Amino acid sequence: MDPSGDLETFRAQARAWLTDAFPPGLAHTSTPAMGGGVAREATDDDAVWRERMAETGWGVPTWPRQYGGGGLSAAEARVLTEEMARLGAANPIGGMGVMMFGPTLLEYGTEAQKARHLPPIARGELRWCQGFSEPGAGSDLAALQTRAEDKGDHWLINGQKIWTSGANLADWCFCLVRTDPTRKHDGISFVLIDMKSPGVETRPIKLISGASPFCETFFTDVKVPKENLVGPLNGGWTIAKRLLQHERSGLGAAASGAREDPRTRLPNLAKAYLGVDDSGRVADADLRLRIIDFEMEARAFKLTIARAAAEERGRNRGPSPTASIMKQVGSFLRRNGAELTAEIMGVQGLGWEGDDFSAEELAATRNLFASKAGGIAGGSQEVQWNIIAKRILGLPDTTPKA
Repeated sequence: MDPSGDLETFRAQARAWLTDAFPPGLAHTSTPAMGGGVAREATDDDAVWRERMAETGWGVPTWPRQYGGGGLSAAEARVLTEEMARLGAANPIGGMGVMMFGPTLLEYGTEAQKARHLPPIARGELRWCQGFSEPGAGSDLAALQTRAEDKGDHWLINGQKIWTSGANLADWCFCLVRTDPTRKHDGISFVLIDMKSPGVETRPIKLISGASPFCETFFTDVKVPKENLVGPLNGGWTIAKRLLQHERSGLGAAASGAREDPRTRLPNLAKAYLGVDDSGRVADADLRLRIIDFEMEARAFKLTIARAAAEERGRNRGPSPTASIMKQVGSFLRRNGAELTAEIMGVQGLGWEGDDFSAEELAATRNLFASKAGGIAGGSQEVQWNIIAKRILGLPDTTPKA
């Protein structure tokens, strides 16, 4: 498509195209996930939908067309999101390449790097993983010890990463490595590693939710071409901070429920499981008030996400430290929503397996467990509070000095 004219014209064009292109059987379904648990298997409809979105570039609507994007304005992208939500359509092209790495490479990559890596991401052809955390470098990420030695025509990588989401299924890894052991933050570089390279090993970590979306990742004498260094040597910390802003912004937006199934909204769920009073309201008055409170917070959060995104695009910049606020609130909402869902379902919301539980009930149990990780994923709550205090509120650093 070649959108033109005002926003309402574009809305009509997008609505017509989506109505024709989107397989109705995928309405209000999740996208096939990379982890275990109860994630559904990909279908022929998934493949068709991904190919159609890739052809338009609308999987990454604001990326330049030369890199496979849709070339849409921020306002057009917002309209597209609204029209997809109206149909219950999920974006079939996602993952870390879209949410974190792609936007970062657009800002810091060379023309050759962008031309090589962005189009496959825009088409949904490659999976990326994030090599940041290490056993001894979690919240203090800059303490990382994975080494990259300069061997003339390549880097030699040795070390270990942990909590590497989807590493066992990923094609590529964007990775932080130490290139100067004499400096902490200023001795880190950002490199791209082909996960098929000799010396790369992944070991999935099974979680309490039953899924295994995380891995331990080991690099043993892994050769990385020199052209896979992104940004300047020892300049990786600046790039990493920017990428983490994109990650936190994406995590917050994901919790805003832009494409939720009406059947699983808490008011409808409560009516189905607990019944209604004579006025057609949720029968449990106390629960009803807590659901109202949650729905108000969720709606306000969704509007705040949209407003913040519009302001950032209007200033022609990406995520700011306010992404930490969005990440915090989003993780709280996801946890609270999962706990309310379990309370509404009662014993049916605590099933692990068996024919006595529906697929939705089994998914609710796993989501309850998975929601607890929201306070850690993308940077712990304590790290986010520090970012908010220092970079937004301007409070002094009172951390004890060694």
